[in-house]
Amino acid sequence: MEAIRKWHKIYVILLIISVFITVWFFKRCMLEMAIVFGCANIVLLILLIKQSQLLKDAELIWDNCILVVPSAVISTGNSKERSVAEQTVVSVFGILMGNKIYKWGSDGVHGVRLSSVVIEKAHIRLTFGDEAKTMWVRLLHGMMDEQEVFEVKERLWRETGVTAKVSGW
Repeated sequence: MEAIRKWHKIYVILLIISVFITVWFFKRCMLEMAIVFGCANIVLLILLIKQSQLLKDAELIWDNCILVVPSAVISTGNSKERSVAEQTVVSVFGILMGNKIYKWGSDGVHGVRLSSVVIEKAHIRLTFGDEAKTMWVRLLHGMMDEQEVFEVKERLWRETGVTAKVSGW
């Protein structure tokens, strides 16, 4: 999340600088350069809007945290696996892995949905997707106590409506 916040600040600073340069060129009657920087302003504004939405989604996930784990493995339908060694936050609204967000439950009936959760002795597996694409995430959860596992199971059911299957406890 810090990387998302950092890029948001960078885009704000670049946009402010670019606007001042555009105004300076315009006052100096250098219209060609003012137009070039005006176009750069538009691009920076679009990037800032996208980054602001990403930051908003990351804050939503962070504020509604169910489980925080140190690492995760992501798989897609074509068996491409990618290991992530960053802090991973599982939330009611999705997963935040470093600066990558996987959202569910926010695009209506036909959007991405959390479909299943399996809590094993060392890992928790989440399956989510829509009709076109399904993804699997395997998290090394680090829960040692059976009570903690059942608390996570209960919270997942209460907040997402998905009943987690507990295996190996």
